[in-house]
Amino acid sequence: MTARPEAAHRIHDFVGIGLGPFNLGLACLTEPIAGLDGVFLESKPGFEWHAGMFLDGAHLQTPFMSDLVTLADPTSPYSFLNYLKEKGRLYSFYIRENFYPLRVEYDDYCRWAAGKLGSVRFGTTVTEVTYEDELYVVRTRDGDLYRARHLVLGTGTVPYVPPACQGLGGDFLHTSQYMHRKEELRAKESVTIVGSGQSAAEIYYELLSEIDVHGYRLNWVTRSPRFFPLEYTKLTLEMTSPDYIDYFRALPEETRYRLEKQQKGLFKGINSDLIDSIFDLLYQKNAVSGDRPVPTRLLTNSTLNTAAYEDGAYTLGFRQDEQGKDFEIRTEGLVLATGYHYEPPAFLDPIRDRLRFDGHGRFDVARNYAIDVTGRGVFLQNAGVHTHSVTSPDLGMGAYRNSSIVRELLGTEYYPVEKTIAFQEFSV
Repeated sequence: MTARPEAAHRIHDFVGIGLGPFNLGLACLTEPIAGLDGVFLESKPGFEWHAGMFLDGAHLQTPFMSDLVTLADPTSPYSFLNYLKEKGRLYSFYIRENFYPLRVEYDDYCRWAAGKLGSVRFGTTVTEVTYEDELYVVRTRDGDLYRARHLVLGTGTVPYVPPACQGLGGDFLHTSQYMHRKEELRAKESVTIVGSGQSAAEIYYELLSEIDVHGYRLNWVTRSPRFFPLEYTKLTLEMTSPDYIDYFRALPEETRYRLEKQQKGLFKGINSDLIDSIFDLLYQKNAVSGDRPVPTRLLTNSTLNTAAYEDGAYTLGFRQDEQGKDFEIRTEGLVLATGYHYEPPAFLDPIRDRLRFDGHGRFDVARNYAIDVTGRGVFLQNAGVHTHSVTSPDLGMGAYRNSSIVRELLGTEYYPVEKTIAFQEFSV
């Protein structure tokens, strides 16, 4: 198809590819800047953020100030508080006295913000990015063409399927699909959740709540040594700071990769109140069940090594790592709570020689979030835990990262970029 003339010949300052919360925040922050021209391309028909996990009462694990803009510009019209005001819910939120927005509410807030922006193009799938005449040329499935001096990648992460389950038949699902398919699970004779973290805990709690109604057996298995709570003490939260980014980014690559594995509990743990609620519910269910214990098992230190599907059921092979013992679980329903991982999009292949990679084959993300050889041409949202630690996926650090990217795009500081906020010293 022939590109539209206005798209083919106009030169943008930047093109944002993908529209999750981080690039959406960048769109909101760049909207009022007259000297910055950007466009955001998203393949989905509208904004969508983890719709498969909109369980009743599920909320963010960060406060409302971690919205799209507030920590960069508290006066922005795209703030969560302004959203509540326009929706007529500001006083209700105030009376609620809970800093944590509901997950479904945050998604609606993002859709509200996206609907106000003129720079967003939904239903636009990028197929190829090339570099021509010192410009990035972005081509789409519909034949449109966008030219820009910079790129900002916000394609996000994709559900991770462990090797044992790749190519596995049947109707197993990832937590990202739970709300769309939970009725299927309720009809099973047995359900097994593999993996831990907040999503696994929320699904386990909901299925446990209904176990006596639907009569299934319910298992929750994780390779973690225990069901880790999300560490949310204030001095630990100082690790989501520019101070800690400076410290972490300067560490040797191998040290950063070691810390990446050790620090997962800082952003992938379970809300401690939910852990307590699960225990209380288990106690309640067993207290009223008489001599028949509730048909549920919770297993830790257990790594999934094999999986087979036959006659409508899965046979899962685990190894109890501390004991060194193998065991099997047979289950009709299988839920993978195995998280997400980043895959560099294929449309970047033509410019791969312009991008920097580390010794492990992942993007070498600079302190200013650039991943290209010039150090200021292509920027990456999220996907930088190995370079920027726990700040990379943190919603509260999104506005900080976007302030930094705006500074690089403009060549001057438009939103103040904090340099130090922590009381503690991370380096000596």
